[in-house]
Amino acid sequence: MAWRNGCEEVTQSKPLFLTIYTVVIIGIVVSSFYVFSAIYSSNTPASQSSAWLSSSISTEDPHHIDHTLNISQSEKSPTVSIPSPVKENVWPSSVWEIPPSNKKMPPLKNFRLTKELVQQRVKDNVVIVTFGNYAFMDFILTWVKKLTDLEVSNFLVGAMDTKLLEALYWKGVPVFDMGSHMSTVDVGWGTPTFHKMGREKVILLDSILPFGFEVLMCDTDMVWLKNPLPYLARHPGADILTSSDQVVPTVVDDSLEIWQEVSGAYNIGIFHWRPTESAKILAKQWKEMLLADDKIWDQNGFNDILHTQLGPSVDDDSGLVYTFDGKLKLGILPASIFCSGHTYFVQAMYQQLRLEPYAVHTTFQYGGTEGKRHRLREAMQFLDPPEYYNPPGGLLSFKPSIPKSMLLSGEHNIESHFTLINHQTKQIRTALAIASLLNRTLVVPPLWCRLDRMWYPHPGILEGSMTRQPFLCPLDHVFEVNVMLKKLPEEEFGPEIGIREYSMLDNPSLPPEVKKSWLDVQLCKEGTQGCDGSYNSTVGGVLKFPKHSNEEMFMKVFSSFKDVKVIKLSSVEDAFTGFTNKEREDRFRNRVKRYVGIWCCMPDTPIGHIYYDMYWDEKPGWKAIPPQSPEEDHPPL
Repeated sequence: MAWRNGCEEVTQSKPLFLTIYTVVIIGIVVSSFYVFSAIYSSNTPASQSSAWLSSSISTEDPHHIDHTLNISQSEKSPTVSIPSPVKENVWPSSVWEIPPSNKKMPPLKNFRLTKELVQQRVKDNVVIVTFGNYAFMDFILTWVKKLTDLEVSNFLVGAMDTKLLEALYWKGVPVFDMGSHMSTVDVGWGTPTFHKMGREKVILLDSILPFGFEVLMCDTDMVWLKNPLPYLARHPGADILTSSDQVVPTVVDDSLEIWQEVSGAYNIGIFHWRPTESAKILAKQWKEMLLADDKIWDQNGFNDILHTQLGPSVDDDSGLVYTFDGKLKLGILPASIFCSGHTYFVQAMYQQLRLEPYAVHTTFQYGGTEGKRHRLREAMQFLDPPEYYNPPGGLLSFKPSIPKSMLLSGEHNIESHFTLINHQTKQIRTALAIASLLNRTLVVPPLWCRLDRMWYPHPGILEGSMTRQPFLCPLDHVFEVNVMLKKLPEEEFGPEIGIREYSMLDNPSLPPEVKKSWLDVQLCKEGTQGCDGSYNSTVGGVLKFPKHSNEEMFMKVFSSFKDVKVIKLSSVEDAFTGFTNKEREDRFRNRVKRYVGIWCCMPDTPIGHIYYDMYWDEKPGWKAIPPQSPEEDHPPL
């Protein structure tokens, strides 16, 4: 009725007013249409569902999608006070889903850490977080792959540099910008930049906890082996659950460590925080402590704050302890299943206790980042591309020979340990020479040790630990893995010799074309029947090759097998007489002398470590003794 009266009045008015009324009425109709459309669309089930569904719609014009991703919601409709639609997710709909190639990457501001951004990844109010720079890209991808294999997707990766952020985005990994603008290279443990990275962790925690979410914070140099969330949910009363450097078990099942018996530091490489008031106050104080003094290591600061008040127990059953302000409830995750580099790689504590490990953190190792990577590869827990398993030139493998007496007879002491190690390093030295000669990558065999290695004096193994003697020890216990993988000048150290972990040929990721291309070589005594380097395909496909062969013999025989992916020698003892060219021999020696490290450490001596020597057998009367003076304290180069 009102509309009709208005129209009648307009028709009786002058033409100018008719025009004005018409424009106003049309404007009202159009505005009403847009307002009601916006309200309707914001309340539809589709808009309330997972925010990243919009990125999977393929019927939209791609240029239109690019445009909307680069404009915030407030920029689109700054004057309309209606419920805002759910903000579009900056990531694809699922982890590992690669964004369309014709789609521009959203602007950096869209990756800023906000409650809304974190909310998109939360499940059951928990988010798992790690962070790093581009140098740790392969560790981060491994971390992500392990979680997705466990069907866990409620995680986020913080990028400390734009290069990593962009790389992860284009791989379909949920990533956010930490705004650190750090170097993209490996900063090295203990450096000022390393300590700066530690401070970023505390700042990150202090930022996320006020959002009201639980945070499972992890370092990138660890991997998940089992979904940890059900375990953490078993301890709902804990404000913080932390891993530790404990090497002596206080429990033999999967319950929390007995806090009164824990002597190892609380390790912040794996810890779970609930957004309680005490936890938020702790995070804030910890952050303020570190920002006030750049010399404090983040982990030491965390331990110092918690130990200002430690005890009493919360109750008789939970395993939790009051700490910090007397209200915060702390639980210490069992080191047998939330493993350190010692309880997993050395003690294999979880195996002995018949438990299933949840995680392994590559602590207690001696080869820097390369050592961490190699340990995970030995355990077949690292994500490598297919080409890693199929290097140019092929692979060389051999079966090590170790007499039973070297492993099991007599006491486990320094003398018997070095006798065992020297016997193995001599074989590896020969294999490295053959690999260099044939331009192949050496699969380094498993290494047996009789004594553990540590940074401080000990009686051979750590007292109270579950280390068995002898034990399969990580390569970095004896060899400088970081040096073996380092690019060294060829004019001084000869050609590069690639290495691979002992488990590689058993890894399920080994490509079929490598598995099928295999040559077994049986060493034989020269002059015996068939021992002439000829290949008899009718006798089990084994090539008989004479011992004490020189460079010419190796090149003559194996040049016919350049296309074979894997050559496996039955032994390398007495296999190779040495390089013909003295200059090449000297450069090879110069290289491999640097491949071995130290054993540490003898008690009650001024200098407790002992250097391994790759050419121990060429020094009559060589003994495993520590340097007798500071002047002697250097590698045997």
